[in-house]
Amino acid sequence: MPARRLDHQRLLAAVNAQAQAVGWPAGNETWSEKSTVATLGAACVSLVGAAFDQDLEPQREALRGAVIYSLDVLAGYAPGRAVEVRVPPFGAVQVIDGPRHTRGTPPNVVETDPLTWVRMATGRLDWAAAVASGAVRTSGPRADLADYLPLSSPPDH
Repeated sequence: MPARRLDHQRLLAAVNAQAQAVGWPAGNETWSEKSTVATLGAACVSLVGAAFDQDLEPQREALRGAVIYSLDVLAGYAPGRAVEVRVPPFGAVQVIDGPRHTRGTPPNVVETDPLTWVRMATGRLDWAAAVASGAVRTSGPRADLADYLPLSSPPDH
């Protein structure tokens, strides 16, 4: 199950709005009509991280872009269908090689909110701390993303 697709125009608007909110220079030529969805998605992750660093609430569309993009990155790092990672209301992906499910509720599920997800994906929150605090709910013996987070560099697998 892939994460929801990112719309280029919607993503570009989100990047520009979040950049303005965190005080990044306006009119950054890096983000334009010619930018790829991947470039804009990565920018959303960076800009939402900048909002966290400034104790600002990220804008909803930038947060949406950051979640969907980072779920897609996770799916690339950990291909498979053994664990379902849910970040409602923005997306879900199936990751990690192993037994897959085909019907009903999957046996291995990770679920969290968008703010917690981006904090973990960017290394601002440790997996173990998030699970211990209850910010991340897991079920099943394979529902552990500690080896894959943060997403700043590919894991050694």
